[in-house]
Amino acid sequence: MIGPRLIVAGTHSNVGKTTVTTGLLAALARRGLDVAGAKVGPDFIDPGYHALASGRPPRNLDAWMCGPEAIRPLAARAASGADVLIIEGVMGLFDGAADSTPSSTADVARLLEAPVILVVDGSSLSSSVAALVHGYVSYRPEIRVAGVILNRVGSAVHEALLREALADQPVQVLGALPRDPRFVWRDRHLGLVPVIEEATAVGSSLESLAAAVSEHVDLEGVVRLARSAPTLRAALPLLPSLQGRSRVAMAAGAAFSFAYTDTAEALAAAGAEVVPFDPLQDEHLPEAVDGLMVGGGFPEEYAVRLSANRGLLEELRAMVGQGLPTWAECGGLLLLCRSLDGHAMAGVVPADGEMTGRLTLGYRTARLEADCVAGPAGAQIRGHEFHYSRVAPAGDGLLLASRFSTRAEGWARPGLLATYLHYHPGGDPAPVARFAARAAQFGGQRDSHPSRSGG
Repeated sequence: MIGPRLIVAGTHSNVGKTTVTTGLLAALARRGLDVAGAKVGPDFIDPGYHALASGRPPRNLDAWMCGPEAIRPLAARAASGADVLIIEGVMGLFDGAADSTPSSTADVARLLEAPVILVVDGSSLSSSVAALVHGYVSYRPEIRVAGVILNRVGSAVHEALLREALADQPVQVLGALPRDPRFVWRDRHLGLVPVIEEATAVGSSLESLAAAVSEHVDLEGVVRLARSAPTLRAALPLLPSLQGRSRVAMAAGAAFSFAYTDTAEALAAAGAEVVPFDPLQDEHLPEAVDGLMVGGGFPEEYAVRLSANRGLLEELRAMVGQGLPTWAECGGLLLLCRSLDGHAMAGVVPADGEMTGRLTLGYRTARLEADCVAGPAGAQIRGHEFHYSRVAPAGDGLLLASRFSTRAEGWARPGLLATYLHYHPGGDPAPVARFAARAAQFGGQRDSHPSRSGG
């Protein structure tokens, strides 16, 4: 069942959605509500801010990767036991995949029958705000844009002008947040800096933000709006069945913080014990592991320290060479390269990584070109790319296709998948189950040959 819920959407991508969503979560939590957060689309960083504010694991609702039919079950998992679910949109309200597959914030709002709060950057507007809001309300009438929060308001006079302009619009102005540098978190080339890197500073800013939202936003009105959403029935997403017991090392810490909660849950459902380790701190893999997952993050920011951890890098090369089932995505791919920006890495794949000034971004349908830990040759999976780096040679383990291009990249072999592609198992956990089964098989072989162990 999915009860009270609403979606915080923006007029364009950099409109303060994360600030408002996180502030609402923190302010409502301080009033004693059990709040849950989720993010539309493929994002690792913003959900970390939601998790800090709500005390719950980060969640994503991605209709393109997981399929529209998975959105209600995934939302039910995110909202389980909560008084209210607040979902942050992606980009602008109506922006989505280039191939027109359901993926936008508006698409998710329709699938969840959730009311929308529109966050409007009022910094350079007065009367024109009415035309802007009118356009969003009328563009797709089936999407219920029911409230507005004005952001970056310059003064009390400015707020009055904006409210007067919106007086005849069929939406409720739920609040007006003043322009305040305390609400601006430090960002980086992929967005905000992950919470794990600046937890103390973000926590302090969160307290200020919660206080400001409590002062300037009608929280009772927000909750009433969330409760106006109809209760929906939705079964929790199917998870893979037990594939055998195994221990899977999962990279974590400041350099590798990009991992979906659903991936860890799918591994656990398939019988894997997830054992975190930090490639910046740990000189060895956890003891007696049967599989390795290294997600994305910012290894480029820590290349010198990663390169200096020779014990771990040499162990990675040896263990993957012995067949340790390994799934590496994006930053994980860079860690397995021979080098990153000239700094020696693990040397598992015969390529070198470097940062560029060019962003590679978008959804991809991937065909596996060889049998690997995620599936057999010819199998297809859906995922996304988001990186400013490149590796040379690019590899040919997968064929990535989008509306505008098709290209080969990555490395795939029976014990390895190393790719720029990020995968979310919320719609199809089978690839994660296959990985867990391969890990359990490797563990059985390791137990027969005790010398094949990490740690």
